Amino acid sequence: MAITVHCDVVSAEEQIFSGIVEFGVFPGEAGELGVYPHHTPLLTRIKPGTIRLKVPAQADYELVYVSGGMLEVQPNMITVLADTAIRAHDLDEAKALDAKKRAEEALSNRNAEMDYATAEAELAQAVAQLQAIKKLKNRH
Repeated sequence: MAITVHCDVVSAEEQIFSGIVEFGVFPGEAGELGVYPHHTPLLTRIKPGTIRLKVPAQADYELVYVSGGMLEVQPNMITVLADTAIRAHDLDEAKALDAKKRAEEALSNRNAEMDYATAEAELAQAVAQLQAIKKLKNRH
């Protein structure tokens, strides 16, 4: 039997995942964070991207897109508090492509009255969603 750790992924709207995992990979601000059971305690922000969770007796990773948030790691518990969290198979590729296009247009239009930080954040989220969709497609 593999050594496991409990993991919860929650958003402002709902609980997305709650269960036992062998390990998880999270989109940290400085790169991906791999977390195994009995990991040293850690509290950090995460950026938009895909969480990969290895569930025991399941061949494929459980993929969850997050738009950012906080990751708390304790030796026997992993908690992700995400602004938005969506299971990868629930992502809408057409909607993500449209959001990416709108954000890119807003950033390239220097005459528009808009918040560039907001446009950059929207672009990062759209790109992260598309990467999550690509990962999901590549495993089939």
